Amino acid sequence: MLNIHRARLEDASIIHRLAHQIYFPTYKGILTPNQMEFMLEKSYSIEALQQSMQNDQDFYIAYYHHKPIGFIGLKIKDSQILRIEKLYLLPETQGRGVGNGLINFAISQAKEMNRSILELNVNRGNKAYYFYLKMNFKVVQEIDIPYYGYVLDDYVMQLCL
Repeated sequence: MLNIHRARLEDASIIHRLAHQIYFPTYKGILTPNQMEFMLEKSYSIEALQQSMQNDQDFYIAYYHHKPIGFIGLKIKDSQILRIEKLYLLPETQGRGVGNGLINFAISQAKEMNRSILELNVNRGNKAYYFYLKMNFKVVQEIDIPYYGYVLDDYVMQLCL
């Protein structure tokens, strides 16, 4: 049974642990090991997560039978758009409908906030791109984002609600 709970500051350690379990299998062959380490430290240290929680992102942890299996980070972009800043699941849980559950959760959050568009970035080499297409997201932009000496080569995808 899937449950989604809003993360509190003290839950940053759970997200930190999940990120370290998920990131390497997700980005192996897409990013260099050095870039993966850098990204984990920059975005998924406990301090960085807590700062994001306090500044502008709401994090939610997905639990399956009381075990944390993934997370989603949401951020209001503007009066129309709610962004999915992060969405990660343990590799062994992928393909079981949990991603659908998190997307549907994000859709309901967007509707509660009177937002008409759900938006996200996905690395152009990430197989999650195909999942988002199945969920009816459309590519609206292909971008290369300079990021501390690295380049994030992403698709910006949107779902109109």
